[in-house]
Amino acid sequence: MSRSDSRFIEGRVHDLGDGFVVRRLLPHIEARHIGPFVFFDHMGPVTMAPGTGMDVRPHPHIGLATVTYLFEGAIRHRDSLGSVQDIRPGDVNWMTAGRGIVHSERTPDAERASGQKLHGIQIWVALPRSAEEVAPEFHHHPVASLPTIERDGVRLRLVVGDALGLHAPVRIFAPMFYLAAEFSAGGRFVLPAEYAERAVYAVDADLVVDGEPLAALRMATLATGSDVAIVAPDGGHAVLFGGAPLDGERHLNWNFVSSSRERIEQARQDWAAQRFGQVPGETEFISLPAK
Repeated sequence: MSRSDSRFIEGRVHDLGDGFVVRRLLPHIEARHIGPFVFFDHMGPVTMAPGTGMDVRPHPHIGLATVTYLFEGAIRHRDSLGSVQDIRPGDVNWMTAGRGIVHSERTPDAERASGQKLHGIQIWVALPRSAEEVAPEFHHHPVASLPTIERDGVRLRLVVGDALGLHAPVRIFAPMFYLAAEFSAGGRFVLPAEYAERAVYAVDADLVVDGEPLAALRMATLATGSDVAIVAPDGGHAVLFGGAPLDGERHLNWNFVSSSRERIEQARQDWAAQRFGQVPGETEFISLPAK
């Protein structure tokens, strides 16, 4: 990888209060999307004291699938389909919004009482045009159901899609992959040139990507058509992801993703009028922000 064929992305930090920091890597001026991945948030790590927790009130989505993956802690997902599911490290929560869904994300009762350290990645995947209006779905996949492979001091878990001859159980709508990698000190992994668009994110330690340094908390897009060697001199976690190029640009507005600006405007009007449905057991909601 040379600097002429790669882009390096610095995240933008958002403090959500009480020390809960989110680092947003996508979308970015250097990469609006990588394969179908249009949004990438690194949340935490944050230590939540006993009696406190995360409370993301009910809010809507269209035109995308959300992927939550945790390194530490737990989050309780509730949605307008009636799903209630706690996610813990290594599990996958995959929510297909399609034509519209509402969900909340909160700290489970036990972790709220005892306190917890929360650390994870939240990603949005744009649905292809042919699937933007599919019926909403929610699926949970426990860590034991996800394929893993170990080689040269690296443990890789396939979170979503197909890679390295492995297939994840998550239902997807376009060619993609998402690997969670845990490196031992000096661990080395060669990412094959399987997809046209790929990126690597250094979660908590510096990496060396084809001889170029990649500092912790930075992302690098990778050149098309060549294998890429990734080394972690001191060990640490990384996320590798990508896929086939999107079938056209997407518009992002608040929690909505669509190939159509008119569809997003309709979704805004629907949420303002509370036509999306409700999360059973929840009475709060996040109001529509100004444009």
